[in-house]
Amino acid sequence: MSARSILLPGALACALLLAALGLVAGPKDKEPAPRFNATTTVGEKFTNDSIKGKVVLLEFWTTWCGYCADEADFVDKIGHDFAGKGLLLLAIDVGESKKTVKKYLEQHPRTCKIVYMEDTNLAAMYAATVYPIYVVIDRDGYIAGTQRGAGGEEALKRLLARGGLEIPEDSE
Repeated sequence: MSARSILLPGALACALLLAALGLVAGPKDKEPAPRFNATTTVGEKFTNDSIKGKVVLLEFWTTWCGYCADEADFVDKIGHDFAGKGLLLLAIDVGESKKTVKKYLEQHPRTCKIVYMEDTNLAAMYAATVYPIYVVIDRDGYIAGTQRGAGGEEALKRLLARGGLEIPEDSE
């Protein structure tokens, strides 16, 4: 009996055991983010390929959503505070004209990257029907979590942590 005929079944048995234990499997609960493209109001372009290596927070919002307005300040602050740690925040306005959004932003400025619905396919892909909706994509391009509806700053930070963003305990 050759060494190869002994090692091959042994290696196969080990691989099967590890797979059964979940030690070799990839992300179990995560699905890849759908293929997308988005262009911000200042012309920056983003795709699945361009976001690799970053934690991405997609915020789906509208101008008429009171909860969206309530959370806008701390969402922008989180986007700014954690940009250096690899966070990319894209705020996608859903279902409104550019004119409506521009007028709203003149009175309620945002500091994050704004994407008009007509400049992306994201809203349809993530079934945005209630607002706000937050979707986190991890550094490997997988959906790490979603939150439908307002949940406050701490809930958003927990969601971002699921995407691999290191959030200090005292980050308030």
